[in-house]
Amino acid sequence: MKINHKITFILLLIVTLLKINTLTAQSKKTNILLVEIKQNIDPRVNRYTRLMLEEVEKKDYDIVIIEMDTYGGALNDADDIRTRILDFEKPIYSWINKDAASAGALISIACDSIYMSSGASIGAATVVTADGSAAPDKYQSYMRSIMRSTAEAKNRDPNIAEAMVDQDVKIDSLSQEGKVITFSTSEAIKNGFCEAEINSIDELIDHLKIEDYQLDKFELSSTENIISFFLNPMISSVLILLILGGIYFELQTPGVGFPIMASIIAAILYLTPYYLNGLAENWEILVFLLGIIFISLEIFVIPGFGISGILGIFFTIGSLILMMVNNDMFDFSFVFPSDLFNAASSVLLATLGFIILLFFGGLKLTESKYFKKISLQKVQNTKEGFTSKIYDNSLIGKKGKSFTVLRPSGKVIIENQIYDASTSGEYIEKDKMILVTENEGTSLKVKILS
Repeated sequence: MKINHKITFILLLIVTLLKINTLTAQSKKTNILLVEIKQNIDPRVNRYTRLMLEEVEKKDYDIVIIEMDTYGGALNDADDIRTRILDFEKPIYSWINKDAASAGALISIACDSIYMSSGASIGAATVVTADGSAAPDKYQSYMRSIMRSTAEAKNRDPNIAEAMVDQDVKIDSLSQEGKVITFSTSEAIKNGFCEAEINSIDELIDHLKIEDYQLDKFELSSTENIISFFLNPMISSVLILLILGGIYFELQTPGVGFPIMASIIAAILYLTPYYLNGLAENWEILVFLLGIIFISLEIFVIPGFGISGILGIFFTIGSLILMMVNNDMFDFSFVFPSDLFNAASSVLLATLGFIILLFFGGLKLTESKYFKKISLQKVQNTKEGFTSKIYDNSLIGKKGKSFTVLRPSGKVIIENQIYDASTSGEYIEKDKMILVTENEGTSLKVKILS
């Protein structure tokens, strides 16, 4: 009898614990994160969705709802977003509040469920260029393949998904000749590309039969908003203008400090957002720095304007363009010509603005009251005893020997005295006879005696 009582007690305890667990599970709030995609898909939206999914993991949200209203955008960014959604373990629902075209359709199809408001549409996923014409077939082929694979992954008809891209894919009673598929809400429901017509977030939550929930809206932090702001191509153009302008005006007035500081800050603001967004690769930043080094060598070390200066300009401008497009070590297979053109236009526009500033604004800036406060204005006349030369003019015409190799700068020895010297670009080996032709600043100008 004692054993029976023990068994009965254990059974009652197990039943009680199960009831407590059930009540606890039922009382737990469902945490929902609302995300809005209401602009063209671009690097900013790409970064926005990545940060959003990190937030879901960090704060343990149960469900993500994406409110979608977009006409599409960059294919590479859309592909990044749909891949993250497919790999994400928690449910993500797309509520199309009017439009999910092109890249928007791809992202929606990657979600676990699709809901659409009345009057909404999904489809028209043909890849187009900046002027609205169809992109080359390699882009269409890639879009067809990822639309098919995404639809298959979510148990949706892959042929219909492909027909949203390619007008030549015929589906009886659905596709019209010469047109890609675009579904209205009722058509999407009928063909398995929408679960239900939903006209608000509250209605969607009711449809999901969620009673006790906490709904939060995902918003970027102030820092992330600033990063997104600087990813704008127009802002990038302004920053490039500041980089070039700062370097130029610092070289015109060495020691002032303000122009070069403005240039450095602009470079940081330009490089950081593109680096954090995965566009600016380490090698592209190294090419940019290499370009600056070549330009510096041309200005401070190598006289005249030659290969170093040309390489510096080429590397600097080229790297700034490459940072704005999603290439893979010069592989532009899925970089639209229009994207490359827009990036090049932004950089060249800034360069043109710099040239205009150089010719028309440089003189006015140096004559402004503020500039005069931070730069030396007093003229140091020779009549007052000032001179820019450290050697006596009596050395002009004297002969001597090259004490070191001159390439073109080095040292010479004249009457047992060593002097700094340089040539007009020619190379002079050690212990060759030389003639002093000019006395310039801190060194003598010499030439070889034949």
